[in-house]
Amino acid sequence: MIITILKSAAVLLVVFLSTRQGWAIASGQPPQLALFSPLGFGRLGMMALGGYTVLAGLLVLFPPTYWWGNFLLASGILLIIALQLQHHNLRGAAVEVPFLLLSLG
Repeated sequence: MIITILKSAAVLLVVFLSTRQGWAIASGQPPQLALFSPLGFGRLGMMALGGYTVLAGLLVLFPPTYWWGNFLLASGILLIIALQLQHHNLRGAAVEVPFLLLSLG
């Protein structure tokens, strides 16, 4: 019983965080611009990544697409980590690791 509640809470947390973050990326809010501009993302790229993140987060809600949603979220986070490491930003890459682990859980 407790495990089911914890799993449900984790799924809801993943969905909330991914839709909130995806919407912030797609709408080009200033903190997101500051994060993605040095990585080479333009306005269109940010909108695409934001939409991708929102879609992946919504896929987590439905049992038949749960694994696909988590896989897509993890791949998006890995992309961000790779770009951060390519630009020698270890702190930025380390910040993304807990979100990667959350999407793999």
